Amino acid sequence: MEVRGRTVAVTGAGSGIGRALCLAFAREGAGQIAVIDINQADANAVASDCGGRAYGCDVTDENVLAEILERIEGEQGAIDLFCSNAGIARMDAVKGEAASAPNRDWEASWQVNVMQHIYAARVLVPKMRARGGGRFLITASAAGLLTQLGGAPYAVTKHAAIGFAEMLAITHAKDGIGVSVLCPQGVETPLLQSIPAGPERVDGVLSAEAVAISTIEGLRKEAFLILPHDNVQRYMQAKTADYDRWIRGMIKLGRRLDEGAATER
Repeated sequence: MEVRGRTVAVTGAGSGIGRALCLAFAREGAGQIAVIDINQADANAVASDCGGRAYGCDVTDENVLAEILERIEGEQGAIDLFCSNAGIARMDAVKGEAASAPNRDWEASWQVNVMQHIYAARVLVPKMRARGGGRFLITASAAGLLTQLGGAPYAVTKHAAIGFAEMLAITHAKDGIGVSVLCPQGVETPLLQSIPAGPERVDGVLSAEAVAISTIEGLRKEAFLILPHDNVQRYMQAKTADYDRWIRGMIKLGRRLDEGAATER
């Protein structure tokens, strides 16, 4: 998919990967860019930088998101590419306790990291089907393919996001609707800065701009899986080749990280 001349909408666009995507789409000649963020001031700033239009929106509110998508289609034209990018990272409340995060963190993670995509699809799939197609880009994470040590709410909901992306792609290919899922490891964003250092930094932390460039390339190829970090493919293959061995390896990695943290203290 080429974005030149297209109408593109991006959630979580006020900073990080979302901001970088908006700027990349502008460089690629997108016709219209809808900059969607819960922080209106951030959305305004990015819209000014990319020549887009800003929309303040809490993506966890289905009715509000639906209203915003209808507004965008009315003001900027039919959405050709919807980038469901907003995300949050909630970690385990007690180190070494996978179920320790409070319900509010699980619920918030589920709403932002999973239901956002479903709410958007409920509005846009019928519209895209009626006009012969469109594309979704869902920002998940390598954590959804592998895991996130110390962050069960994040890892579990990112797995679910990839699962929904798969269903969207399989179910609606007949409608001309394509799906890409973006799964980076560490990216220099406010989200990464909000969590403790872990294995997501082992293979190097990419800039949001580098991830946006990889995304443009993946969209051009109409790839389902977009992996800005090359090693993720190898890790996935190791996981599926011998799941038990992979689990044991992750246990050892967790121990090494814990020992390293103890040494630093």
